[in-house]
Amino acid sequence: MEEKTNVCRVLDKAKADYKFHSFFAGTAVSGTEVAEILGESVENVFKTLVTVGKSGNHYVFMVPVAEELDLKKAAKAVGEKSIEMIKSKELLPLTGYVHGGCSPIGMKKRFRTVAHVSAAKREHILFSAGKIGCQIETTFATLTKIIPVELYDIVAE
Repeated sequence: MEEKTNVCRVLDKAKADYKFHSFFAGTAVSGTEVAEILGESVENVFKTLVTVGKSGNHYVFMVPVAEELDLKKAAKAVGEKSIEMIKSKELLPLTGYVHGGCSPIGMKKRFRTVAHVSAAKREHILFSAGKIGCQIETTFATLTKIIPVELYDIVAE
């Protein structure tokens, strides 16, 4: 295993059960490409999206990589009038992560996190390990032991 990411350290400290996957990725690749590289179903691989609400509060959403976040459904899920994606340049200072390597675990500050309802139905899920080319595989139940995660239908039809 390569040098552990902060996400791995958080999971290890919690004695969480997980698998670490790494693959060569010189630059960020799409989530569907990550699924293909790892031989995973796109329904199991989740992307981590960071948003800001009209109130100024930030929120994290996890959706399957082949799906798109429905901003209206997402706003409703967190009780906001509207939300929008944060600008790419704001991601690193806000979360400590770069685009393509953003994980719901280990951000500089904990934000309210909502996953698509399908996450709880999967035998396992994968999400970024906090570095481009690195993924964590675990169960949704394990993820919720590390950070509070709500479930909501947040994908576009």
